[in-house]
Amino acid sequence: MALELYLDLFSQPCRSVYIFAKKNNIPFEFKTVSLMNGDQCGCEFQKINLIKKVPALRDGDFRLAESIAILLYLADKFKTPDFWYPADLQQRARVNEYLSWQHSAMRLHGCRIFWLRVLIPKGLGMEVPQDKLDAALEDLNNSLKLIEEKFIEDRPFIAGDNISLADLVAIVEIMQPVGAGLDVFDGRPKLSAWRDRVRAAIGTELFDEVHQNVLGAKDNVKLMDATTMAIFKPKIKLFM
Repeated sequence: MALELYLDLFSQPCRSVYIFAKKNNIPFEFKTVSLMNGDQCGCEFQKINLIKKVPALRDGDFRLAESIAILLYLADKFKTPDFWYPADLQQRARVNEYLSWQHSAMRLHGCRIFWLRVLIPKGLGMEVPQDKLDAALEDLNNSLKLIEEKFIEDRPFIAGDNISLADLVAIVEIMQPVGAGLDVFDGRPKLSAWRDRVRAAIGTELFDEVHQNVLGAKDNVKLMDATTMAIFKPKIKLFM
């Protein structure tokens, strides 16, 4: 049985897994799970992942959830180039440091902006108070500042001279608020230069392909039907 990846490229973690697999020529079968249609809550997907989240992996009888775990599994199984997850102790520690930090910072804050500017008003048809938007933007700006000043500093990439899993996970999260119509690179030359290096290292064609849908989300997201809206309404409490 071919390795299966269950993905929706609107999702940042799914994009990181997809890019990594494609860039490293890892053979896989793309299994589409539409988050906007609520596929993640269906009985069939729960047989793959009881957590009801994407990405998910099935490799024969082995099933795995969580994007970071999947990335590390793929790196180990397919013996991808060392720069992705360096053997060097200190370089690996830099990668681990970013991957440990980002869950409750860049991921949370970028995701919140996307919900408040796109999914809640355009998908759920609800008005978002301005103070919530302002607070979310402040949190996002603080995370972006830390990425520039702490994680990138004066290096080409987070772990040093080469792209790593840290950069891959960082860029897909940073592109999420861009998909909500917010140019986070404006006025941030260091972040912009890093973005350009990451895009070049990934390959411009692959980078643009994987972000095509999310960059059109602000114009393309449509009001959900009542059933799908019911699935997502509990999420509002996390962001409102």
